[in-house]
Amino acid sequence: MNKLLPKSIITLITFIVTLSLLANTVTIFAQTNLSSMQPSANTSQDSTGPPPSSIQLPKTQHQVDVVTTSQPCLETKADRTPQQTEGPYFVDEMLNRSDIRSDPSGGSVQDGIPLRLIIHIHDFGRNGSCTPLKGAHLDIWHANSQGFYSDIQQARTEGKKYLRGFQVTDDNGTVQFPTIYPGWYQGRTVHIHIKVRTLEGPEKSFDWTSQLYFNNSLTDEVHAQDPYSHHGFPDTRNSQDGIYTGPSLDGLVQANSGTRLMLNLNKDKQGSYLGIFDVLLDSGQQQPAQ
Repeated sequence: MNKLLPKSIITLITFIVTLSLLANTVTIFAQTNLSSMQPSANTSQDSTGPPPSSIQLPKTQHQVDVVTTSQPCLETKADRTPQQTEGPYFVDEMLNRSDIRSDPSGGSVQDGIPLRLIIHIHDFGRNGSCTPLKGAHLDIWHANSQGFYSDIQQARTEGKKYLRGFQVTDDNGTVQFPTIYPGWYQGRTVHIHIKVRTLEGPEKSFDWTSQLYFNNSLTDEVHAQDPYSHHGFPDTRNSQDGIYTGPSLDGLVQANSGTRLMLNLNKDKQGSYLGIFDVLLDSGQQQPAQ
C-alpha cells in the first residue's frame, strides 16, 4: 500500500496537468476563431453592401441624425435664401428618385466623384413662424463630368435622363440625392440647379429656383482627377461668373448672390463628398419671373 501511494499521486498530478494544458488549448483556439470573425479596420462590415466607390453615409445614429434632420430655422426674413435664374437646361422629367446618377433610358451610370447632397427646406410663413416645408417637390439637375446636361438637343443628349430628378421633402423638410460632383461648361462656374415646388392637386401653387456653388480650390482638386481631367479645368471661376456675382432675382441680394449659395462639403475616407445646404424661403411670397 505504501508503495502504491506515490505512484497514485504522480498519476493524479499528471492528470491535472493534462487537463490544464487542454483547457489552455481550447481557450486559445476560441480566441483565434473569434478574432477572425471580427472585421478589420480596412474591411467593410457588410459584404453585401455597396462597393468602395459608392457613397458611404456616416455610421453612428448620432451622425445620421445630424445630417438627415432639419436644422433650426434662421431668425429673420433677411436671411432667406436668394433666388437665381432657372437657366436654359431645366427639363420637367418628373423623375421621382433619389439616386440621379443612372440613365433610366439605358441603365448607364454617370462616372465621377460621388457626392451625397442633403437639402433642408424651411418655410418662413406669413405669421412669422419658420417651419420645415414638408411635402414639397425639390428638383435638382446639373452637368456631368464632361459638362453635358441630359435631354438637351444642342448637346445631342436627347432622350437621356441622367443627373436629373426630384424628391418629396419629409417631415423635417429634408431630401437627399446621391449624385456626382458636377462638371463645367463654357462661360459658367461649377454649379447645381435646384427648384422647390408645392402643388395643390395638378396645379403648381409655389415655384422657387436657385443654384448651389462650390469652392474653387475644391473644384480644381476634383477636376484634376479622372474622368474630369479629360475635359480640363473650368474656364470660369466663381468670381468670373455673371450669375454668381450678380444680384438675386428676388431683390434680396444686390451683388454676389452666389456667396449666399455655397455648399458646405465634407470628404470621407473613400474620397466621396457630403454636401449639406439649408434653404429658407417664403412660400406665401409671389415669385419673380425666371
